[in-house]
Amino acid sequence: MPKVIFTFDKEKDLHNIWETCNFKSNWSNNFKRGLPSKVLELCEDKRFQECEKELKDYFLKIHKSELIVIFIKSVQEAWNKINDEFFKRLKKIMKKPICSDKFIGYLTTAGRCPYDFQEYSFMFSLFYPLPNAILTTAHEIMHVQFHNTYWKKIEKQIGKEKTADLKEALTVLLNIEFQDLWFAEDQGYEPHKELRKFIEKEWKKEKDFDVLMKKCTRWIQKNM
Repeated sequence: MPKVIFTFDKEKDLHNIWETCNFKSNWSNNFKRGLPSKVLELCEDKRFQECEKELKDYFLKIHKSELIVIFIKSVQEAWNKINDEFFKRLKKIMKKPICSDKFIGYLTTAGRCPYDFQEYSFMFSLFYPLPNAILTTAHEIMHVQFHNTYWKKIEKQIGKEKTADLKEALTVLLNIEFQDLWFAEDQGYEPHKELRKFIEKEWKKEKDFDVLMKKCTRWIQKNM
């Protein structure tokens, strides 16, 4: 069964903080929420190398905090309890072997939690409650799995941006098939509200991921 390793990398965290300060999204304006105004001032409209030293100094205390060690240990222990059941369900639902034997979760002190489908890694936030950290893990691994199994085929049909919309909207399935594992709700983004409703309705009619993909691509071509 695949495993997930939770860890911390200061450089990755600093880069994510900088990237979050400069990140623009069509889905949400909340990625910068929670970042101190001083951090935004340091990073906005600058290259990472220009603000790296000041950023490192600003986060020195929190990066040295035992709270980070404790939180990572808590997330690891909690995830280990559901690891096998999660991957068993994900494989069954998406009808593909899990794309990696190991995934790495990097803790971040920002609220934005990106993933890297080539490195089979993702980020989870120190400032999320434990159930939400577990949900984030599942959410991002689902993205990595989709990217490594269905993305190329779907992108040929509806293009990159709409495939990204579909990838995000599909996480509504976490609420239907997995929520008993962490008791937190995957809320999604407002622009995907109608697509998520469509996915939920069609999934309940027929729990076949390949059929769902065909239905979703047709819906997106017609409605987005």
